Amino acid sequence: MGCLIVESTQSQTRTEETITENCLKDKKKNRRSRRSKRNSSLSASSSASQIQIHSELSPSGGDSSMNCMGSDEHHQLSQMSNVAESNLLPTMDVNVQTADENFQNQQAILLDINGELFSNSRPEPAVIEEPMGPVLLARPNDLQDRRKYFPPHWSTEAVTEALEKGDAFKSLFRVNAHNRLEAYCKIDGVQTDVLINGLVAQNRAVEGDTVAIVIDPPSLWTKMKGFIENVNHSALVDDCSCQPEAVEYARDSSKGKSKLDPEDDYDFSRNSSVSAEKGIYYEDVSSFGAIAHLEPTKVSENGYINGYHPSTSYSSSADYSVNVNDVVNAVEKLCAVVSSFPSKRPTGRVVAVIESSLRRDTVVGFLSVKQWSYSRESNKKESRKNKHQLTALHRGHVLLTPTDPKFTKMTVPVKNLPECIKKRLDAGDATVEMDLVGARMVNWGEESYIPEAHVMHIFGRGSEVEAQIAAILFENAIDPSEFSSEALSCLPHIPWKVPVEELQNRRDLRNLCVFTIDPVTATDLDDALSVERLSNGVSRVGVHIADASYFVLPDTALDIDAQIRSTSVYLLQSKLPMLPPLLSENLCSLSPGVDRLAFSIFWDINSAGEVLDRWIGRTIINSCCKLSYEHAQEIIDGAFGIHGSISLGNHWPQLHGQFEWFDIIRSVKSLHEISKVLKENRFTRGALSLESPKVDFVFDEDGVPYDSVFSERKESNFLVEEFMLLANRTAAEVITRAYPTSALLRRHPEPNVRKLKDFETFCNKHGIKLDISSSGHLHHSLERIKRELEYDSVLFDILMSYAARPMQLAAYFCSGDFNDADGDWGHYALAVPLYTHFTSPLRRYPDIIVHRTLAATAEAEEMYWKQGMLQKLNGEEAVIRCFTGISFDKDAIESPEAQAALSAAAAKHRCPGTEILADVAAHCNKRKLASRRVKDATHKLYTWNLLKKKEILFSEARVLGLGPKFMSIYILKLAIERRIYYDEVEGLKVEWLENTSTLVLSQFINKRSNRRSSPGKFRPLDEVALIADPCDLKPEMDLFEWDDKEDGESQIDGEILKSGISEIINIEPAVFPLTVRLLSTIPVALHAVGGDDGPLDIGTRLYISSYL
Repeated sequence: MGCLIVESTQSQTRTEETITENCLKDKKKNRRSRRSKRNSSLSASSSASQIQIHSELSPSGGDSSMNCMGSDEHHQLSQMSNVAESNLLPTMDVNVQTADENFQNQQAILLDINGELFSNSRPEPAVIEEPMGPVLLARPNDLQDRRKYFPPHWSTEAVTEALEKGDAFKSLFRVNAHNRLEAYCKIDGVQTDVLINGLVAQNRAVEGDTVAIVIDPPSLWTKMKGFIENVNHSALVDDCSCQPEAVEYARDSSKGKSKLDPEDDYDFSRNSSVSAEKGIYYEDVSSFGAIAHLEPTKVSENGYINGYHPSTSYSSSADYSVNVNDVVNAVEKLCAVVSSFPSKRPTGRVVAVIESSLRRDTVVGFLSVKQWSYSRESNKKESRKNKHQLTALHRGHVLLTPTDPKFTKMTVPVKNLPECIKKRLDAGDATVEMDLVGARMVNWGEESYIPEAHVMHIFGRGSEVEAQIAAILFENAIDPSEFSSEALSCLPHIPWKVPVEELQNRRDLRNLCVFTIDPVTATDLDDALSVERLSNGVSRVGVHIADASYFVLPDTALDIDAQIRSTSVYLLQSKLPMLPPLLSENLCSLSPGVDRLAFSIFWDINSAGEVLDRWIGRTIINSCCKLSYEHAQEIIDGAFGIHGSISLGNHWPQLHGQFEWFDIIRSVKSLHEISKVLKENRFTRGALSLESPKVDFVFDEDGVPYDSVFSERKESNFLVEEFMLLANRTAAEVITRAYPTSALLRRHPEPNVRKLKDFETFCNKHGIKLDISSSGHLHHSLERIKRELEYDSVLFDILMSYAARPMQLAAYFCSGDFNDADGDWGHYALAVPLYTHFTSPLRRYPDIIVHRTLAATAEAEEMYWKQGMLQKLNGEEAVIRCFTGISFDKDAIESPEAQAALSAAAAKHRCPGTEILADVAAHCNKRKLASRRVKDATHKLYTWNLLKKKEILFSEARVLGLGPKFMSIYILKLAIERRIYYDEVEGLKVEWLENTSTLVLSQFINKRSNRRSSPGKFRPLDEVALIADPCDLKPEMDLFEWDDKEDGESQIDGEILKSGISEIINIEPAVFPLTVRLLSTIPVALHAVGGDDGPLDIGTRLYISSYL
């Protein structure tokens, strides 16, 4: 192997060699005192680093020479990082290393005086992640003998064979947001995620890739961090294996104003594996490497939506189909071995990327051009002598640093930069580094230690909200462009009125008292309610949903556009609609006083909440009123009596049609009473609800946030929720009966058992009893804890937040593509066997699919009836609704006549078959997750913007996790979690008392104690603590002032000042020495970090008073 010449660009010049030599000389002076000790280790590393990488790896044959490293070497790799894993409740001793520290300690690259590259800690070649000084890119001087940093990926045939034999797993690759060297792979059916530790083991996989992995023998597995079998203390610390996606508990700002999305209420954010079988002991551990390289129980389809998916340079079209029975057996064997080693986490390595993540095409980051400019200036004199000056100056590379910490740095060829950037570089414009850019990974070969990327977009300054929002949308592959002319051509002409044929074919409900309850600023009104009193205490409740499927016809340009978008995307102050506004805010929206097409479900419900009968079909309605949640809540609270005069203020909406406020008030009260019974019944049957505090922003007239408030759901929200849940359950039941292999449903798997048990153990050790045996028992336990912790609502909020972490994401699926033998179709949190989305077709594409399927079912039922399938009841003909009614006649629906009617109706409405529907479900899952990430990122952006305007925000925080290096805290005012790292800080003494899990922080005058770390690693004290002189302390201007009322409500008190500060209060600083224990309350100072100089973040420091 040839030596590596260190150069700052691709062009090799004497000037660059001189720069490199000078840099090495400077480093040599600093290392001289340690030279003798390092010489021996360098020599050993030099010989060890000559690794033979074969051109092709194969899982077959069992020849160890086919692997890029032996088991000992791979074990050494697996120990390279020690960051806390994805646990719910690790032990309180948060004794971990940061990603930067791991890199410095375990992947430092040492350059000898000749420029050769060696690893000082392990035989595998490493990557320079944080270059100091000039950006140095290594290139072999002998291109015929280029060094390979990674083993080659297996071929498609080898991967397919390994999956079939159970020698490999297909899994989703997830990267630790706190330490990129750690990644986790979830295998369906296995209770514990597999750790992929180190760059070589990750083998060029990136966040979101679908990969093939092989599992190490159990002897090489790592100890389960947070394993609490013999631990005396445990704490709630944040899960650092991956940042949580948006956690939706009981609300959805889908309409931009906390409009309830009851189906999303239970889409908890932790993407974890389901429970595995227990009690099986696999004795032949020595042969585990041959039997445990397994494949999950379900292999995803490649592509989606009839081929209408965005292209990507990394998309794989290879066929990895395998025998499902072999896969199930392999998973069962792995589960048995994992259960046999409860204190260990399985480890493995990536052998192939099966399907590349779309995130490869949507990388957002900042360019580092200073070093390129420095090198360019050194070459400028020589370049001017050349006729091709521009060509010479545009050679070389610059670094791209992604804003997402899960991605490695990337190299960008200067010649491939957009012309506008190259012109700015030529002009010496250093502000290029302040602009957010969008890039695409184009290549990451075995011989490249970081990938190559091409810049495609320049969004603008990183401190600007508009640039950040554009970057957020790009990063999540969301197209903000307007609807195409082809899609708009599918819209009806204006003015539009209900066609005569629809008046003839639909049930006319325009004389029924129907109204909407929505956020006050909502414009896309897709659901309305009605109620009628029948005899014997029975009420007929109606849910009326906008019939978007009437306008969005299958396979049209409008339908294809809606498929690709899949969901509306909400940005707090604006939205990107799934459907054109002409539909979503006008013709489809159930606005009051106009005739609208709807899909309605009626239930006859008795006083016990039992459904006695139901009717489903297409209707025409005319809403008489648009109520807000606040209006409905006032009615529920008894502001207006049913009898007597009614006096309303000007803020109440206009009434339309023949109805009076008396009718509206009586209907709202009746619906509220029925909803309470339905809710009680639902939780009695085992439903689970996890409520968490939510922070909303208050914007000024320019759209700039100047304050934030905690919001809570009221009874009016729950009123709407209950009937939307009932409608979705009913729709799921009907379409599954009619089309058992082509129904679009939504499932919520059971939570991660291990994480749930960790949470239970933590609660028990702190005197909090928790029953996790079922969703219902968990709910009742949390309700009891809420009453017990009435005096400490913050602690309860923390517990609720962590109770959601073991929960998995709910997902769409096709009934014919998923086996329900084990009840896997069910919804854990709702405790129902069948569920789908029906109630929001203006903003969710799956609802449109469900509407079409329901329409086909209702039409098939009518065809079946017209064919003479009638029964006589009391001498009159009556239709037996065996398709949509509450009674299920299996023999009737499976009859040839019924099946023929169902097939004809499905063809007429062009309902997708199993294969296509599975692709639609997969795409909708991806888009829903992307929209959730956009929502989270936008919320963080406005939080950052608020802190930037405030400069400093003081708040109290609760300590969730504690250790010798950092603490995890919950910030009360923003309802977020952050970490404070206090190791290796100038002037700060850290004492960690292991026996009592207590931290003592002290300040001392000497800047450095007797520590072994290099001086450059020490951070200034002001990065960890905001030190205030006691003599200068004055009442602090604080962002919030909460006036706790007797009813538990919180509101902003006082006049809003120009600075955006609501009130003036005191946050008392702590003093040194500071003693911290689990769940201690400490003062902190928050500030905005990044913007023009890096990724956005919320900086958190201790707030300390000190005379020193």
